[in-house]
This record gives sequence, C-alpha cells and structure tokens, in this order.
Amino acid sequence: MLTLATDLDALTRFGRALADPIRCRLLLALRETPAHPSDLADQLGISRTRLSNHLACLRDCGLVVAVPVGRRIRYELADPRLGHALDDLRTAVVAVAADRSCPDAEEKGCC
Repeated sequence: MLTLATDLDALTRFGRALADPIRCRLLLALRETPAHPSDLADQLGISRTRLSNHLACLRDCGLVVAVPVGRRIRYELADPRLGHALDDLRTAVVAVAADRSCPDAEEKGCC
C-alpha cells in the first residue's frame, strides 16, 4: 500500500511537470509516440538546449525515460498509464471549464 507521503510526492512531481507549457507539450507529444530529441525540438519549435533542460526535468520527475537506440537516444513516457492519465486529466479539466453552473463564477472569478 502506498503511503500518504508517497502519494503526495508522486502528485507533486506530476504537478511540477505540468506547471510548464513546454513540458505539457512534450508529454502530449510523447503520449502519441516516442521520439528523438532533435525531432521533438523541431516539432515544438524550441532549441535543443531548452528541450534538453525540459527533458531532464521530466526524467527527474520520473515521467519519461531515455532509451538508447543505436548511437541515439529516444524518449518515451515512463509508463503507458501516464498517457491515459494525461487524457483523463485533460478531459476532466475541459469538462469542468465547460460547467459554468456556479452562480458566483462571474462575480468571484472562480470555477
């Protein structure tokens, strides 16, 4: 059984990864298919140095892994369930954003 500290650590790492738009785009790209850093940099329109920093963060968070393929490195999600989690989270956030049933939403800027 997981402890509360382990659960919080996992959610904190996931939250840190999602806190940056480039890391979100990387995770979504890797959800589709594993890729080499040069391809990811081109796809996202960012420098390889900047990409490398974000990939290091995602590796440190335990969300992606580097897989040697010959002389190159390919990145992929550390676990296929992360792709499902990203889909579920995106779907839930979109559903909540569309639900404007809170009567105070406009006035308070909440919900």
